Amino acid sequence: MKHRALPSRIEPAQDSPFFKSLHDEIERVFDRFGTGWPMSARDLWDRSEDSLMPALDIAETDTAIDISAEIPGVAEKDIDVSITDGVLTLKGEKSSDHEEKEENYHVVERRYGSFRRSVSLGFTPDEGKVQARFKDGVLKLHIDKPEGAASRTRKIKIGKS
Repeated sequence: MKHRALPSRIEPAQDSPFFKSLHDEIERVFDRFGTGWPMSARDLWDRSEDSLMPALDIAETDTAIDISAEIPGVAEKDIDVSITDGVLTLKGEKSSDHEEKEENYHVVERRYGSFRRSVSLGFTPDEGKVQARFKDGVLKLHIDKPEGAASRTRKIKIGKS
């Protein structure tokens, strides 16, 4: 009886063609399954833990970066913003309770979880050069670039193959 050696390296799921193919097939099944239902497959996906991840809008100029993060349902005291070695990190906790009582039923729903989102800035801003505001579930950051940060950018020419 001949034994096969186990692979010396197991590929991470995101790099594996098998898991990519499986993921795509599951998405197709949910898309077909969701048609005709009051709730689509995308609605199911959006209710997962990934829905806690804040959506970001990032705009960059020669002198600054402006970031807008949508974080509805999260209190300002539950948000942590930090910059370490040129990486901006947003962390937070979200929790919500919903209770509905009627004569024939009683529903209690609790959703909670944490999120962490990191963005590489490519520079570490100088002390006092970051302004943050939070209003109506939107966090806005204005980050001034340090002197010389713009000059480190190189334009790469794309050639034809």
